Amino acid sequence: MSLLVKALIMGIVEGLTEFLPVSSTGHMIIVGDFIDFKGESFHTMFEIVIQLGAILAVIFYYRNKILDSLRNIRPGEKGFELWFKIFIAFLPSAVLGLLIDDIIEEHFFSSFTVAIALIVGGFLMIFAENVFGRWGLDDMDKTGARQAFIIGIGQCLALIPGMSRSASTIMGGMAAGLSTKAAAEFSFFLAIPTMIAASTYSLLKGFSSMTTIQWQALGIGFVVSFIVALFAVDVFLSYLKKHSLKSFAYYRIVVGIIMIALITTGVL
Repeated sequence: MSLLVKALIMGIVEGLTEFLPVSSTGHMIIVGDFIDFKGESFHTMFEIVIQLGAILAVIFYYRNKILDSLRNIRPGEKGFELWFKIFIAFLPSAVLGLLIDDIIEEHFFSSFTVAIALIVGGFLMIFAENVFGRWGLDDMDKTGARQAFIIGIGQCLALIPGMSRSASTIMGGMAAGLSTKAAAEFSFFLAIPTMIAASTYSLLKGFSSMTTIQWQALGIGFVVSFIVALFAVDVFLSYLKKHSLKSFAYYRIVVGIIMIALITTGVL
């Protein structure tokens, strides 16, 4: 299979899973094992950088709200309050990520780690649904600074491949008193600085050694992830209006168990 076809497949996987609470990184590791897209520094960088395509989908989806916030960005205005809370939520995982990024890349990017994280995260999602329910604050704009910090603490779980940034921040939002839908929307906005920072950091570490075909692969993955993520965000928000997260939790647990079986038998 050519590198460009592999890039197309990985872009679809990223776009579908980035904003669902199922772990995009985990699924890319799984799919990467199956199609032999792994093992080199470019592959790790590719998987992180194409997240920019997905985050641009969120920026496009919320373009009116984002533009309005930027027009009201002075201190005391609603735009400033929104991005200040996003900044508070961004800090915990940003600081921790800088401290342990190399350790995570060296020891935690494996199918077995992902399988365990998928299962553990699934049970945590069920716990969050049962304890916090769906009756929290339904407007992300009313999120307070303390709630934002709790969400940021929750996002730190996402540093472990397979836990899912979306799942971690949504659970953090529910624990902070937000409804599932409001927590998901806050998660989308929090993804903007989080994923741009991670992608930029990874690109700066590895872009100088990339070949022409690798740049083409990166471009394909980027564009495909944008298109697919734009569709996935809209469907996910519509789903949350009528359903809980438990179906995603059960999916994670089943996939994690299947992965362990495949690893045990040597398929993965």
